[in-house]
Amino acid sequence: MRINPDVLNKLARDTAAQRANADRSIVSIYLLGSLLTDEPLLGNTADIDLVCVHSGETPVEREIVRLSDDVHLDIAHHENKQYRQPRDLRLDPWLGPTVYGCKILYDPQHFMDFAQASVRGQFHRPDQVLGRSRRLLERARQIWVSYDLSPVEPAPCDVEKYLRAVEHAANAIAGLNGPPLTERRFLMQFPARAEAVSRSGLYAGMLGLLGASAVDAAALLAWLPDWQAAYTALENPPARLHPHRLHYYQRGLQTLLEGERPHNALWPLWHTWTLAACSLPPDAAPFDAWRAAGERLGLLGAAFGERLAALDAYLDTVEETLEVWGREKGA
Repeated sequence: MRINPDVLNKLARDTAAQRANADRSIVSIYLLGSLLTDEPLLGNTADIDLVCVHSGETPVEREIVRLSDDVHLDIAHHENKQYRQPRDLRLDPWLGPTVYGCKILYDPQHFMDFAQASVRGQFHRPDQVLGRSRRLLERARQIWVSYDLSPVEPAPCDVEKYLRAVEHAANAIAGLNGPPLTERRFLMQFPARAEAVSRSGLYAGMLGLLGASAVDAAALLAWLPDWQAAYTALENPPARLHPHRLHYYQRGLQTLLEGERPHNALWPLWHTWTLAACSLPPDAAPFDAWRAAGERLGLLGAAFGERLAALDAYLDTVEETLEVWGREKGA
C-alpha cells in the first residue's frame, strides 16, 4: 500500500461510514491525532485515530484494527454523556483540545458540531489555557507527593507512574501553546513548545529526568531487541501495546534514532518498554533486560530517589513558568 495523507484520509472517511452503518448507537465519529497535521507519517507508518461517540454504553473502550504493516486504526469509543457539558471541556487538558481540533466525519444530529462550537468559544482565553495547564501540573505534583510520603523500591508500575508525572509536566508547558504531545513525537515536539514560552532549557531538563546522559544512540539501538522481546512476550497486552502496533513503534524508533537528536527516541522506547514490564511476571526473561536498562538510566534502584528530587525541582520550574505566563497574559 502506498501511504500518503490523501490515502489515510480516505481510509478514515470509509471507516467512519462503515461503522456508522453497522452500529445505530453511534451518534458521531471524529478524527484526531497525527492525520490532522502536515506530517502524519513517521518512519512511513501511521495510525488513524478515530473516536466513535455512542448514545449509550460502549462495546469496548478501545480497539486496534490492522490495515497493513504500516497503517492501523486506533478507535476509541465514548459515551455521549462525556460531552453533555461541553463548556466544561474547555478546562479538560486532554479531551478539550481533542474536541477543539478534531475533524468531524459523521454527525447527522449535529451532536458533535454543538460540542465543538461550545468548546471553541473562549478556548484560547488566557485563564482557560492556564486552567488546563494547572490541572496537569497538579496531577504531576500529586504523583510526586505520593512517592515523597511513601518512598518505595520502584517496581515497574512505580516507574510508569513517574513517567506519567513527567508527561503531565511536559504537557503543562505544551498546553500553553498547543494540544498535548503525542507519544512517538513527544521529545521531538517538546523543544518548540518550551521555546514558545522562552524556556528552552526545559528540554534539557526533560532529558535529565529520563536519564538520557547515560546512553547514546548506539546504546538505545542495542536495546531494541530486548524492548521487542518484552513487547511480544505479553499474553494480554493493553491496547497501546497491541501486536498490530509493534511495527508502528519499531519504524518510528528507528527513524528517531537516525535523526539529528537520537535521544528523542528515549521517550517512546522507555515508556512502552515500562508499560510492557508492568504486565510481565518478575521471573520472565525479558524483565531482566528492562531492569538493567532502568538501572543504567537511574530510574531504578538507589538512583531513583535522585530522579524524584530532580522531578520536584522540575515541577517547581514548571509552576514558575505558568505563573510568569499568567501574569504576562493577564490571567
